[in-house]
Amino acid sequence: MSSAYLESGLSESAADIHRALASLQEELEAVDYYHQRADRTQDAAAKAILLHNRNEEIEHAAMLLEWLRRQMPEFDEALKTYLFTTAEITSIEESATGGEAPAHADGTLGIGALRP
Repeated sequence: MSSAYLESGLSESAADIHRALASLQEELEAVDYYHQRADRTQDAAAKAILLHNRNEEIEHAAMLLEWLRRQMPEFDEALKTYLFTTAEITSIEESATGGEAPAHADGTLGIGALRP
């Protein structure tokens, strides 16, 4: 572990989560860069390569997100609430929170999983 983590007093778990979050940010930035470049290119072969690269970065981001979901119950709960749904996203939040911010001090909704 680098000395920066030791000096900051982060636990090993917090340091690993930090690394994953930083890497997720980088992967999402790469997705954006490749997506923009593919959108602007007129060359079909270059576009295909850029889209391939973008999709690889999406895969990397998804892998990191899944790791974070497994490490942080809050990610697990939020992803189970919002992903793979068809309702309007904001209406899902309104249903889950009753239109108000979470009332629990720990930041959770206190209602458990919304899916079986």
